[in-house]
Amino acid sequence: MSENIEYLILEQFRVLRNQIEGLQTEMRQEFSDVKHRINRLESAVAGIRRDEAGTSEDIARQQASLDRMKERIDRIERRLEISSLE
Repeated sequence: MSENIEYLILEQFRVLRNQIEGLQTEMRQEFSDVKHRINRLESAVAGIRRDEAGTSEDIARQQASLDRMKERIDRIERRLEISSLE
């Protein structure tokens, strides 16, 4: 009878070990998937930051152009002796 109990216990341990191995394999796959998705998110954020920097550069360039145009208009108004409304 004790052999039967030992056999049953060993069999239960084998089942538990197989379940644990299965869970470990599943966890490794899920962890790999999570790492891959995080990597994609990091790449996307880097792209957004790069785009944002480009947009800021464009805005600065446009502002400089507007400033030059305003200076030219002010100079033209002074030469023509046109008073500005400001």
